[in-house]
Amino acid sequence: MKKSRLLGLLLALMFVMGGAALGEPERTFVVGICQSAQHEALKDAAEGFCDALGQALGDRVRFETYQANGDFGTCTMIMNTLVSGEVDLILADATMALQAAASATDSIPILGVAVTDFAAALELDVFDGTVGGNISGVSDRIDAAAAADAIVQLCPDAARIGVLYCSSEPNSRVQIGEMRAELARRGIDCGAFPFIDSGDLSAVTQAAVAWSDVLYIPTDNTVAAHAQLVANVCLPEGVPVVTGDESTCAVCGAASIAVDYTALGQEAGRMAAQVLLGTQEIGEMPVRYAPGLKKSCAADRCAALGIAIPEGYDLMETD
Repeated sequence: MKKSRLLGLLLALMFVMGGAALGEPERTFVVGICQSAQHEALKDAAEGFCDALGQALGDRVRFETYQANGDFGTCTMIMNTLVSGEVDLILADATMALQAAASATDSIPILGVAVTDFAAALELDVFDGTVGGNISGVSDRIDAAAAADAIVQLCPDAARIGVLYCSSEPNSRVQIGEMRAELARRGIDCGAFPFIDSGDLSAVTQAAVAWSDVLYIPTDNTVAAHAQLVANVCLPEGVPVVTGDESTCAVCGAASIAVDYTALGQEAGRMAAQVLLGTQEIGEMPVRYAPGLKKSCAADRCAALGIAIPEGYDLMETD
């Protein structure tokens, strides 16, 4: 009886040990990242995403990162590469990448980051806060009323504010519409100065500067990637520039009313961890938004322009 019992225990132990030895290792996930354009805001978003997802999954996640350099055709090629490689999740860094990803797959989970308006980007007729399907993400939408108040506080004597934006970016068009409405409510004349691409950016900036007391630039990837062209026009003319992201402000602006792109990326990384670990379905995840605004200013430019820096602004280094 004792031998039988001992034999049973040994067999059970061998079964458990054998099962552990033969058990499959924890799965490693492959995440593809496509950055629409090459500038600091999108870089910060991607880095924040990798940091947060890396903290959640450790060495169980591997990243494949690509740069589209502002070209939709390149974006499309990148997405096709990621889809054919059967990655587990795609981070679409800004609107162009999100649009290309949505066209490339309806099954691989897609998280957009640094996308201002998901409904406009994806041409959704109905949007209740959740995209559904295989898409969700984190918006970099800025509260237009708060931004308008900040511009008025920075430049209280400005009677005409020009808004500079790329007409081919749907998110920029949405922001400009909101900003013009808010400035009109404050009795300020607001002129729109759309440009097509970097080829006519300098010429349109010159027209905007000739008309404006202050120039406002929203979160616009084309401007961000070519901010030096704006600086070449605005800085010599002494026209204050207020921007929707810090990276553009560092090159050509006096102040920025922006969101924290690293924090946006980190939030997207936490969402990705939930999707990959199966704790939440991406189609049920509402689009998330940045908490509050981050206000920064270039002290040297503000001093040169006679702008008194209000309380609550961080000082930033300029390029």
